Amino acid sequence: MSELLLYSKINNLPLNLKKEVIDFVDFLQSKQQKKKPKKKKQMIFGYAKDSIIIKPDFDEPLEEFKEYM
Repeated sequence: MSELLLYSKINNLPLNLKKEVIDFVDFLQSKQQKKKPKKKKQMIFGYAKDSIIIKPDFDEPLEEFKEYM
């Protein structure tokens, strides 16, 4: 759709509908601005250090599975 055709259609609308078109265009513009990706924070090396603890017996077989081995 050309801009001239769009302009002529909007121009032929009554005043109350022109205000609705303006509101809708504002809504679309705000929606488009929200879609812009935000910059991600850079990961800091060692941030999760000591948050995961692996027990010394981690690799040992589980009691529940002894009958299958």
